Amino acid sequence: MDKGRQQLLRQLPDVDHLLQRPVLLAWQDRKSRQAVRDAVRAILDERRQSILAGKWDQPFSGDEFDQAVVQRLQMAERGHLRRVINATGTILHTNLGRAVFSSALARHIGELACHYSNLEYDLVSGKRGSRYDHVRELLCALTGAEDAMVVNNNAAAVLLTLSSLVSGREVVISRGELVEIGGSFRIPDVIEQSGGRICEVGTTNKTHLADYQRAIGENTAALMKVHTSNYRIIGFTESVPAPNLASLAHDHGLPCINDVGSGLFVDLAEWGLPHEPTVREVLEAGCDIVTFSADKLLGGPQAGIIVGKAAYLEAMKHHPLLRALRVDKMTLAGLEGTLRAYRDGTAVCQIPTLRCLALTKNELRERAERLLQLLHIDDLPACISLRQIDDCVGGGACPDAVLPGWSLAIEADGMTPEALERRLRRADLPVVARVQYHAVILSLRTLGEEELPDVACAVRKALGG
Repeated sequence: MDKGRQQLLRQLPDVDHLLQRPVLLAWQDRKSRQAVRDAVRAILDERRQSILAGKWDQPFSGDEFDQAVVQRLQMAERGHLRRVINATGTILHTNLGRAVFSSALARHIGELACHYSNLEYDLVSGKRGSRYDHVRELLCALTGAEDAMVVNNNAAAVLLTLSSLVSGREVVISRGELVEIGGSFRIPDVIEQSGGRICEVGTTNKTHLADYQRAIGENTAALMKVHTSNYRIIGFTESVPAPNLASLAHDHGLPCINDVGSGLFVDLAEWGLPHEPTVREVLEAGCDIVTFSADKLLGGPQAGIIVGKAAYLEAMKHHPLLRALRVDKMTLAGLEGTLRAYRDGTAVCQIPTLRCLALTKNELRERAERLLQLLHIDDLPACISLRQIDDCVGGGACPDAVLPGWSLAIEADGMTPEALERRLRRADLPVVARVQYHAVILSLRTLGEEELPDVACAVRKALGG
């Protein structure tokens, strides 16, 4: 080790000496001596490692060290899971929590979280009730299903379905539908975990009805279809439509399972997007069990929904796995509120996901102009302009759909786009943007009207204005 590094290491005071500094004594009164001691030790360790790696060459400064410790304490005080502002233009951003709630629905959930509720209590009979009854009738009315139930995500919905109906036997599925989605969730892995065996038919790009027909045998428990919602195979392709597959399954006395992924209740064509089958359409096509997510295009909380024939769902209700997969009162409150908006015909107004999908280019341009005015750009060291942009749905839905929109493009003086993006991301209220066209792009589709002042404040601070 060279003498310069040795000298820097020797300059680092011990922990007890640092704890006597006035700023850190004040924080010990505010939090605890142990919390401040832990922060001091962590910063000292980071500083030693940086010196040894040749990444720190500044002499020790008490004020600078105080600032580093205080910043660490403030971050710990703030909590790890935090609110962020989504300026990426991706509506269902998996990393940012996918679908968000309206303020009214959030208040309703908060009220139930702060008080007791009739989660499993029948107020009419005064006896124990079922947590699933709070949403069952709504789901049946909206989809036309005989029965419905909710678990904690769509992977759980598929796992429970297969564990109840296929365990120890075979499920026939197209090779082109053995998909993997985010988090390395793979359909083949879920089938195997359920105790079922996979019988692959067809090829990656083409599967015919005759392929399923030839695969059916005495060990076949079900035919399964999986909607490839997070990618598209184009060109020389063919798959079996749901009505044909369901008809073949019924001819052999088998259930037809369909995992539709996003779980649509409305026709996306209303907003110029490619048509995706709704849950009702899939059930009307003859599928016996349909599984889907609640926090994607449905616009609700994270949950997996199972709808279909009552006889098949009855087996799931008595499966021991259900206890491990059940949802809590806050999830049910969020889902019930979301479903009621569909029932009442107010979904586009009340569900932020649908509101974002429905925004027009003119509305987005007007919003971009309002943000531009809030920024007061005349005194900012940057070139900020309106720019047309393509947004996307995200969340493993509509992978080839383009949503034309508007954004603000920021090119900072003397700062790379990456550096500005990092500053925005590390703000007190983080703004998550994208870097594109050698600029930081703030897409207006995912920025709510009430967030525009916060975004303007974060941008001005990041630019030093």
